[in-house]
Amino acid sequence: MSRGGAAGRGAAKPQDQGWAWMVLLAAVVLQALTLGFSSCFGVFFTDLQHEFHASNSETSWFSSIMVAVVHGGGPLCSILVKRFGCRFAVMLGGLLSGLGMVSSSFCKSISQLYLTVGLITGLGSCFSFQAGVTVLGYYFVRWRTLANAVASTGVSLGFTLWPLLSQYLLNEMGWRNTFLIFGGILLNCCVCGAIMRPIGSLPQPPEPGEEPGSKAEEAQLSNGVSPPHPALQQHARRTTCFQVLQKYLAFDIFCQNKRYQIYTIGVAWMMMGFALPHIYLVPYAIHNGVEERRAALLISVIGFINIFIRPLTGLLSGHRVFTGRRIYLFSVAALLCGLSNFICIISAEFRVLILYCVILSISMSGVGSLTFQVLMDVVEMDRFSSALGLFTIVESITLLIGPPLTGLLVDITGDFLYVFHTSSFFLISAALFMGLSFCALEKKNKLREASKVPLSNPSRYPYSEKPSDPQAESQPPPAVVYITSI
Repeated sequence: MSRGGAAGRGAAKPQDQGWAWMVLLAAVVLQALTLGFSSCFGVFFTDLQHEFHASNSETSWFSSIMVAVVHGGGPLCSILVKRFGCRFAVMLGGLLSGLGMVSSSFCKSISQLYLTVGLITGLGSCFSFQAGVTVLGYYFVRWRTLANAVASTGVSLGFTLWPLLSQYLLNEMGWRNTFLIFGGILLNCCVCGAIMRPIGSLPQPPEPGEEPGSKAEEAQLSNGVSPPHPALQQHARRTTCFQVLQKYLAFDIFCQNKRYQIYTIGVAWMMMGFALPHIYLVPYAIHNGVEERRAALLISVIGFINIFIRPLTGLLSGHRVFTGRRIYLFSVAALLCGLSNFICIISAEFRVLILYCVILSISMSGVGSLTFQVLMDVVEMDRFSSALGLFTIVESITLLIGPPLTGLLVDITGDFLYVFHTSSFFLISAALFMGLSFCALEKKNKLREASKVPLSNPSRYPYSEKPSDPQAESQPPPAVVYITSI
């Protein structure tokens, strides 16, 4: 029997009470250790440039790779969770994250950081974060929305503490020893994983090494029936691969559901500029004469305000008044993010930058709280996990290429202001695209209803379309997974 089945069994534990709150506390710490960790890389930006004689574009690659892997590794994490359970995935992620940071302290070139910090630590953070959020869906039912809102404060907590700790350790012992210490800190993900003991039963996967249809073939041979022709076997394998891709990457939804299509494209375009201030704000401030300690404080200000605003935004958006209108709240938040960048363009004084961080943090809270709530609005819940897989893959691509391309622009021009110009362009254009497109679709649907023309795909959910498979309605919906990763 596979370990996933053995780990998933056991007596059912009471949900929404008792040990569930310890799991929630572990999830808060886990999100601080994983998603919040990327906020500290701006502190090391200048030192790594000098150490490896690297350009802005080259230096930004390792943090971009890490963020992209954290988001794009979702389907791989889903397979790991289904096979071995959430606890195993979280603890494996902690080991990978710690190993990546310890290895990075011995790197001799910036390209080696791409592997250690970018790939290894990024993959570990992905496993720990996404499996840690998934387990909340098992432990909370009645208080699930509250649990996820509280868990998301871990990201804000990480944004507050990591830059301050990074600057202190960097001044005291240099970046290599700091990365070594970070490796030990990230191993605490394993402690969080140990707290997340299994609840209920998980679906049991096939035995290791057993391919679908192998038992059927054995039965045929034992009954004297000849096995299928090799061409038919190859066709069956292709069909199986297609089904796996369909399960984790919902291309059919992307082609058929206009709202999912618009939202995926809009968010991917937005992510080209969303992460830029987090990476370049500290170097920009130092470049304009702000003391290094105070420059690191800027990121902490963003995180501190997020601690209070993000849960409130998440709970407020869950009110029935906003049902069917969350996409417009999301667009407004993205628009405000883009407009806030003009504050940095006006002045680089420390007081002005503090004002910028306050406004950016408030708008970021809206984007972070609503990203996956809107996704749940635009697709059927029984296809949410597969829609999420494609969504995060596309999102990770733009998160990967955005910062290095902007860094190349800074290298060519020598002006950090282009960072904020570029960020504003992508955020504002994405916000307008999504808001106006959804408004146009809504008007089109109202016109259809007014003319009493039946919709080809009537919806049970706001902004959702039924899958083309007529059997989908008869299948029970899977457990809902609420993820907040921005």
